[in-house]
Amino acid sequence: MQIALLSDVHGNARALKAVLNDLHALSVDHMYMLGDLAFRGPEPKNSIETVQSLPAKVLKGNADEWIVRGVREGEVPETKRSIMNQERDWAIERLSTNDVKYLEELPESFLDEYDGFRLFAFHAVPGSLFPPVPVDSEASVFEESFFQKQEADIYVYGHVHTPSIRKIGAKWVINTGSIGLPFDGDPTPSYVLLTIEDGDIIPEIRRVPYDTDEVLAQFDANDYPNSDQVKRIISSGRPPK
Repeated sequence: MQIALLSDVHGNARALKAVLNDLHALSVDHMYMLGDLAFRGPEPKNSIETVQSLPAKVLKGNADEWIVRGVREGEVPETKRSIMNQERDWAIERLSTNDVKYLEELPESFLDEYDGFRLFAFHAVPGSLFPPVPVDSEASVFEESFFQKQEADIYVYGHVHTPSIRKIGAKWVINTGSIGLPFDGDPTPSYVLLTIEDGDIIPEIRRVPYDTDEVLAQFDANDYPNSDQVKRIISSGRPPK
């Protein structure tokens, strides 16, 4: 059995298409999309519609919540909130009421069982879309933030845009990384292919190259606010300063 674990498209439909082309050649039985579909990229509507066309279980991320109601005080540094709400307004102008309603109604977690293994999927932490848990956190952080909230064998999350596979005791902790805005220094989209076979769990991080120059040009062609910063992220694979 193979399960595709995807997250954090951030309106980068070109990167999403590259990942889906890679998946097309694989025999995938199940698919998860862990949120942040539209905000902070040049193709918010195309990204949502592409995700809606997939046979995937789709979760809400913090950036989906921002599309619905804006970025609130305390959620980001105050010096960044105004420009991020301008980015949100730019996306809203390109989305329909139904697009926003779709994001609003997305669930925040899934708990499923495959061949006796329980898989718990969420965007950031169980019960909240916002707190970041770095992939190199101490085991005690995952114990408190993940394991104590829900019993499972495999914990899958996104949000921090850094692909990672860890085993802590008997539990797997997997971060998908980001399709549209990687933060680990590699600008190529990432996702995780999870194989469950003969009682074994075999996760694999996959990277898929695509033409970032095409996406950078989309920002300029569409008068995207804060385009210089977002283009730097896409070009470098590094988080904003």
